[in-house]
Amino acid sequence: MTTIPDWLGQRARTTPERIALSYQGTSVTYGDLEQSVAALAGGFVERAHGVGTRIALLGANSLRYAECVHAVSRAGAILVPLNARLTAAEIAFQIDDCQPTVLLVDPDSAELARDAVSAAQSSTRLEFLDRLEPGSPLLPRPVDLAAPHSILYTSGTTGRPKGAVLTNGNHWWSAVASALNLGIDQHDRWLATLPLFHVGGLSILLRSTIYGTTAVIHRGFDPEAVGRALTTETVTIVSLVTAMLDRLLSSGPFDYSGLRAVLLGGGPAPRALFERAAAQSVPVIQTYGLTEAASQVATLAPEDALRKLGSAGKPLMPTDLRIDGDGRAGSIGEIGVRGPTISPGYWHSARGVTSVTEDGWFHTGDLGYLDDDGYLYVVDRRDDMFVSGGENVYPAEVEAALVGHHAVAEAVVVGVPDREWGAIGAAAIVLRPGADPTSEELARHCRSVLAGYKVPRVFRFVPDVPRTASGKPLRRDVRPWFA
Repeated sequence: MTTIPDWLGQRARTTPERIALSYQGTSVTYGDLEQSVAALAGGFVERAHGVGTRIALLGANSLRYAECVHAVSRAGAILVPLNARLTAAEIAFQIDDCQPTVLLVDPDSAELARDAVSAAQSSTRLEFLDRLEPGSPLLPRPVDLAAPHSILYTSGTTGRPKGAVLTNGNHWWSAVASALNLGIDQHDRWLATLPLFHVGGLSILLRSTIYGTTAVIHRGFDPEAVGRALTTETVTIVSLVTAMLDRLLSSGPFDYSGLRAVLLGGGPAPRALFERAAAQSVPVIQTYGLTEAASQVATLAPEDALRKLGSAGKPLMPTDLRIDGDGRAGSIGEIGVRGPTISPGYWHSARGVTSVTEDGWFHTGDLGYLDDDGYLYVVDRRDDMFVSGGENVYPAEVEAALVGHHAVAEAVVVGVPDREWGAIGAAAIVLRPGADPTSEELARHCRSVLAGYKVPRVFRFVPDVPRTASGKPLRRDVRPWFA
């Protein structure tokens, strides 16, 4: 067993007066954060939420949310951050899959949490973030790098969510990889507007603690608030997706002079966006990452943003990357990654952890190629999956929801380009005889069972859809209908 010191405890000992968290005008030092986390962790253990149990967390970004992320780890439990944009039915499925002893929820998500727990089969109880009882302080103890830290749910190509287990070591090596790429400045202030229930947001919180720098937490993304933070909160690094960057640039001008990097994820960005960013001296670094890889896999340096337009850059140390195929530059194949950031497997309470790798490689399902200089280009995201506003959308899940409507005989969903969101869903619908629903009716039905970002924005009613010889719908032949 390989252990390292508890990273929060280490920071509280070495830099107790340094600011760990900043949220809505409140700054918390590492010394004060350690005291809060130790008391919360002690309370978890006293209420039997200890080693090996799962503790789910549902809510928006907040100071208490960040404290609980650290406290769950200190208690030896496994953190399960749940997507607050999902429906109660979707959350209930994840609760039944990982069977947490408790669901911690903020007041704004209370109704959603109650509905989810009621719909779930598991005996999970609710505790509210603003009413958590502290316990006897739980002192720092060595961190086992092989032990699970968190379970983050990410949809597979079948549309069923899968809980990727990320170990302490996965998060540690991801932080190391980012530091080797960006460097560490003790005055860094990394802005987290991405949800902390996403690996992109969670990684900011953990990396900042490991580095001993400051995580500036915003409850959500607001371009004006981000613009003010660049000046008044002296933010040096920010992680965004394409739609966020577009809105930020459109809301300015802001003072970007103190900004070291904008890490841009969520899929390839259009050339015009990079040109606008360059014109405003915004240092954009495009990235390619995965939940199963604890965030970043490859990044593109700012000086290459236009020269290597569309590229996600080169793999970070210590990640190894390959393209399955004939090995020639420019040859498209499935992207494979391996290294110490890769998840050991997917969680399932009944079957245990099932490996994500084959022959030591994680086969991402994404198609891409390497150019002559070794830069990665992602061609498609997980087969037919598309990214809308930074959120992964899987057509099979949306199609299943549409077919659940009494008027729909068949549905084929594809992603089509959209200037604001990167992509939006478009649905080709085959109706049952005599049925005559409107697009609005089908959209309302989808919203009742799916998160809003998964609901198609465009509908087309057709007599039939193109198929393979075996009768399967051909999405690639449907996509041009919406061009």
